[in-house]
Amino acid sequence: MLTTASVPDRDKVAYWNDAVSRTLVPMTVAPRGDGPFDGRIATDRLGYLQVSTMEADAERVSRTPALIARSSEALVAVGVQISGTATFIQDGRRAEVGEGDLVVYDTTRPYSFDYPQRFATHVFQLPRRALGVPDSDIRQVTGNAIGTGDGFGAVLLPFLATLASSVDGYPPAVANRLAGNVVDLFATLITERAHPGGTVADTARSHLLLRVRDHINRNLGDPDLSPESIARTHRISVRYLHRLFEGEGTTVGQFIRQRRLEECGRELASRGRTAPTVSAVAQRWGFVNPAHFSRAFRATYGVSPREWRNLRTAQDDAGRSAAVTSAPGTVPKAAADVHGADRPAADLSPSGG
Repeated sequence: MLTTASVPDRDKVAYWNDAVSRTLVPMTVAPRGDGPFDGRIATDRLGYLQVSTMEADAERVSRTPALIARSSEALVAVGVQISGTATFIQDGRRAEVGEGDLVVYDTTRPYSFDYPQRFATHVFQLPRRALGVPDSDIRQVTGNAIGTGDGFGAVLLPFLATLASSVDGYPPAVANRLAGNVVDLFATLITERAHPGGTVADTARSHLLLRVRDHINRNLGDPDLSPESIARTHRISVRYLHRLFEGEGTTVGQFIRQRRLEECGRELASRGRTAPTVSAVAQRWGFVNPAHFSRAFRATYGVSPREWRNLRTAQDDAGRSAAVTSAPGTVPKAAADVHGADRPAADLSPSGG
């Protein structure tokens, strides 16, 4: 939880700008009122899904090309308006967002939110690649408000609201599975909105692909996970399984490796009382050969698994130091540096092949 409550009035805006940028993605925040600014943001993780709840006074939030250029993360976010209203702009489209509405946005392209009054919102952030839907589908959905009075949105709203309020109460195994299910729901929402007149065959294919992706996410630790075993489980041919992934810009094998590397990167960057060895992490996520894992990890992230862990630990320590030095009466010093810090689950730039 980050809050402006104990920050001196003259420093509240700068503190809030830094807090939002560190928690979500780098952005600029401009209050719309003249009085002391008040805001609070709480965040937690559900597997590779980040869930944040933000409540603040009237403000305008902008994600500019310059800020995007400083970020290596490729995230898709789903916002749920809890209270207040917002004007949302992305990809040349303008949407008026009311209480209970959903919005989908891509953090790799400019966008803005204008909140004319005090508001509250849930923000669900996930790696764009985890969605498994074409970029063209995401572009068709951004810049629109999705109502929850009927359709798929009506099912999503109460589920997301409950999830956001209880995200810290799940054990890791349950959290990882829930994250996969939530991502599948988001992918279904995007597909439904991007192809409202889709045929029965298109819908069936999309649902089968979602089930396959969920199966892969739940069985990443199984070293025997393969196109053959996946096809056998879903009673389809290996050839048809490969056809399902043709429109995803990847292959079945590449997707499995990518997801395993993402989970390894996330676990290696997390901090706990006892840090597991690199080989233990690799084995937990289905890599049998340590040398193969190290080569694949370096090809994807540009550093070895051990170097990745050291870099993330150093960044974590820098963030803690900045938080300690930003006691009431001061403003966090390392804002620009922290803004560029990557979250491990979002550093997804596999080289493919």
